[in-house]
Amino acid sequence: MRVVLQRSKQSMVKVDGKITGKIDKGFVLLVGVTHDDTEEDADYLAEKISGLRVFEDEHGKMNLSIKDVGGEILSVSQFTLYGDTRKGRRPSFIQAARPEEANRLYEYFNRQLESKGLKVETGIFGAMMEVSILNDGPVTLILDSKQR
Repeated sequence: MRVVLQRSKQSMVKVDGKITGKIDKGFVLLVGVTHDDTEEDADYLAEKISGLRVFEDEHGKMNLSIKDVGGEILSVSQFTLYGDTRKGRRPSFIQAARPEEANRLYEYFNRQLESKGLKVETGIFGAMMEVSILNDGPVTLILDSKQR
């Protein structure tokens, strides 16, 4: 699994003009699933993300986790994270998991984040979404469960 994490002051996702998820301070997670991902990959990333210390403490040091600051998560499925642009001009998405399996693991991942006491808002899997992100910092990290 791959996750692009962006620290956010406020973010939301709309589908067909309707807000499906909205957060204040926290993380926007763009989540991609590939063929050989398992629940173990989702567990690893949920644990890593819930404990990442990327919020400033009283001294301005990135020392606090999302739980420490009472932050929220906006999780958005993003199959294009597995786009391959090495050949030609049009990306290939054959490394992205089949939709049924990707959705199952995406939902499992979100439940794992919730089980750690985090509020999780989402888009709609497979829908055309408009995502608005007010980056904080900006702080952007790429996490890959295969690179542990």
